Amino acid sequence: MDLFLNLVASGLVIGSIYGIIAIAFAVIFKTTGVLNFAQGEVMMLVAYVSWSLGTELSLSFPVLVIVSIGVAALIGIIVERLFIRPMIGQPIFAIVMVTIGLAVMLRSLIVIFWGADAEPFNAAIEGGLVEIGPVVLFTEQLFAIILFFAIMTAVFLFFRFTRIGIAMRATAMDETAALLMGVDVRRISALAWAIAAVVSGLAGITFAIMFSRAPDLWFQGLRAFPATILGGLDSPLGSGFGGLIIGVIGDLSEGYIGQGLKEISGFIVIIIVLMVRPYGLFGEKELERV
Repeated sequence: MDLFLNLVASGLVIGSIYGIIAIAFAVIFKTTGVLNFAQGEVMMLVAYVSWSLGTELSLSFPVLVIVSIGVAALIGIIVERLFIRPMIGQPIFAIVMVTIGLAVMLRSLIVIFWGADAEPFNAAIEGGLVEIGPVVLFTEQLFAIILFFAIMTAVFLFFRFTRIGIAMRATAMDETAALLMGVDVRRISALAWAIAAVVSGLAGITFAIMFSRAPDLWFQGLRAFPATILGGLDSPLGSGFGGLIIGVIGDLSEGYIGQGLKEISGFIVIIIVLMVRPYGLFGEKELERV
């Protein structure tokens, strides 16, 4: 039983990271209809820039988080302005190919500017070990879970109760109608990319603190992708919970069945789920026609 609980706790930790990144995927898709295959690379860029700022300026962790949010928002806006906005009106496939090209470019830039070596992210969260019954977690791991639920709550409140959030939902439902109602669709698109960069950037920083800052950090975006599909591409909250499911299933399958299953279990799950619900567990049925 202790093994089971610790595997579930470990799965919730990594699942929280997957869920946060999946929320970023879903925010962009829900608002613009674009599947951003560079989300993991944008997350990695935010983490690297934050590491540099924290190292050079010796920032405390709370200050680093605040600064990183601003940096991430700026990166998201720049990416949208330079690479996505010029593609408005082009086929979605063409925009998706741009995001793939952007992903490759960002990976190369990371190695050019920061090198290929992994280094610790020296922004430790004070606290040490936390014992919850038979489960023992590091403070950084507990922070990942808390961050996940904080972001889930913030995203829910934002889309449900703020004017900008409602405008983003309206744009997702019918862009033409939103334009006729006076919604600035281009500004909404930039905001969606900024929010996604902030959300995924916080996930990248948290992951780097738990492990290290390394050029393969982008791979967490690929691992989080099944969570987005599982939860529903048009459902940020569903994508978040999809991350928890993928994380827990991955750790349980590796703990009880064998090594290697953690890497592929998420994709096995989405294959099974999509056979039954092609729009994901929490997605809208209209996606079947896309």
